[in-house]
Amino acid sequence: MKSSKLAYSLVLFATVLALGVVILGAFTRLKDAGLGCPDWPGCYGHLVWPGTPEQIAAAEARFPDAPFEVAKAWPEVVHRYFAGTLGFVIILIAALAWRNRAAGTPLKLPLFLLLLVIAQGLFGMWTVTLKLWPQVVTAHLLGGFTTLSLLWLLSLRLSAPAQFQAPPALAAQYWQALRPLALGGLAVVVAQILLGGWTSTNYAALACPDLPTCQGRWWPPMDAASGFNILQEIGPNYLGGQLDGTARVAIHMGHRIGALVVTGYLIFLLSRLYRAAGTSDPALRRQANVIAALLAIQLCLGLSNVHWSLPLPVAVAHNAGGALLLLSLVSLNYRLYKSRSAAK
Repeated sequence: MKSSKLAYSLVLFATVLALGVVILGAFTRLKDAGLGCPDWPGCYGHLVWPGTPEQIAAAEARFPDAPFEVAKAWPEVVHRYFAGTLGFVIILIAALAWRNRAAGTPLKLPLFLLLLVIAQGLFGMWTVTLKLWPQVVTAHLLGGFTTLSLLWLLSLRLSAPAQFQAPPALAAQYWQALRPLALGGLAVVVAQILLGGWTSTNYAALACPDLPTCQGRWWPPMDAASGFNILQEIGPNYLGGQLDGTARVAIHMGHRIGALVVTGYLIFLLSRLYRAAGTSDPALRRQANVIAALLAIQLCLGLSNVHWSLPLPVAVAHNAGGALLLLSLVSLNYRLYKSRSAAK
């Protein structure tokens, strides 16, 4: 019993830490600090960053193409240390799961998380060594969201199972149809996060500075073939982006269209959730309320990013909101899955 409580507390801590890493990663990326440290795992050859004039001069002599800027170095270093701490905590979670495997503690998911965090470390290194190549940066971002989601799923699995009951008899007829709809909601949110990551890593967030049109047109000139070419070669440095204007417009418009698809789908899903909840399932209604609130907040933040030209706090909050919306869909899908099991 003590070991299960310890595992749950550790996983919950790791989940909060992973959310912090995702937010710090967004802050680092949006502050153009992804190459704030041109080497890896150190920063200009230091465990933190050079502090004295002598150290700074030596660092700039060692990396002549990367002048030292403390405003860009510290976000990168803080992000790395938070990510490293998360990796250590996940190692502890996997070790604890292995030790308690005979007691029925989930084992496959912690071991997969361990492999995932190792892969994330490699992608973090390649982000620097490949000079912010969009494919790697986007994969790194998606890996961060995946790590967060799986930690949250593991925390749900380790929580008290009593909260997942069979659906009320009157609502049970709706629940069969809700499961594929909820999976669809999770899929469209993941796809939109991927589009958002591609928009950010290609510096396309400001390609359309107006609303609801883009550059004064409802359908501006776009080069989707270049914008969504995932086979583009590794360039010398992708800081600031390498694509031309029409390619960035295509990416931005893709993200906008994705937002409309997600909004429409989730509104439909929410209508079915409220119908299934009725007056006999307040827990499901609360869950639907959370999804609705997070969706509304995300829409407001997305519109604010365009209207106010991507202010840093709003842009970071938009990333955090996307993460929380994703977790709300993970919770919904897990609840529907466990409720099906309870009904058998």
